[in-house]
Amino acid sequence: MKKTIYFLVAALACIPLMYTIGQSTISRNAQNNTSVLQKQRPVSPKEERREAREKRRAERIAAYEKFMDSVVMSRHFQFNPQTMQVQPAGAMRQIMNPNFEIGVWGDVVDVCIPYIKGYVPPYSLTMLNYTLPSVQGYMAEQTHEGWTVTFSSPLFTAGTYTFTFEIYSRMGGCTLTVTNPWYNPVQYTGTITAIY
Repeated sequence: MKKTIYFLVAALACIPLMYTIGQSTISRNAQNNTSVLQKQRPVSPKEERREAREKRRAERIAAYEKFMDSVVMSRHFQFNPQTMQVQPAGAMRQIMNPNFEIGVWGDVVDVCIPYIKGYVPPYSLTMLNYTLPSVQGYMAEQTHEGWTVTFSSPLFTAGTYTFTFEIYSRMGGCTLTVTNPWYNPVQYTGTITAIY
């Protein structure tokens, strides 16, 4: 009986010691987990230095400009219009239909965009929906803001339509002007995407 009492007293005396050891092990593990989490989580803008953020953004912008330059030089790109306007001061119209586009695949150009005919109101809205196996005078010229790409085609009509893309490499935007000797120019704004 005395042995059992001594054993219980010894076990009760060890409980606080075991509790202290367990707590120190838990806190050590928590510190290790916190340091691992701190290493894995991304640094917030408040914690990162301003110079590092500016450098990272400048590198991303430069990489995007190189990408846009390579897209234009490859002659495999697509223009996605978002607005159109008869020049010089017609009403701005939104283009929400994602099926309107102009695709350039080397020598082949696929045109599917709305077009406004006329010199004076009332203008008539029509579609330019053609696949052109070749175009005349394709020229891509680099400017200080990006590229100017120009080509023309009769589009199986009596007049020649000239397409002039002003591509802004840094911003990714594009302005397209379609001119024809019989009608007012029509200007589109939109984006350029790569065709793979």
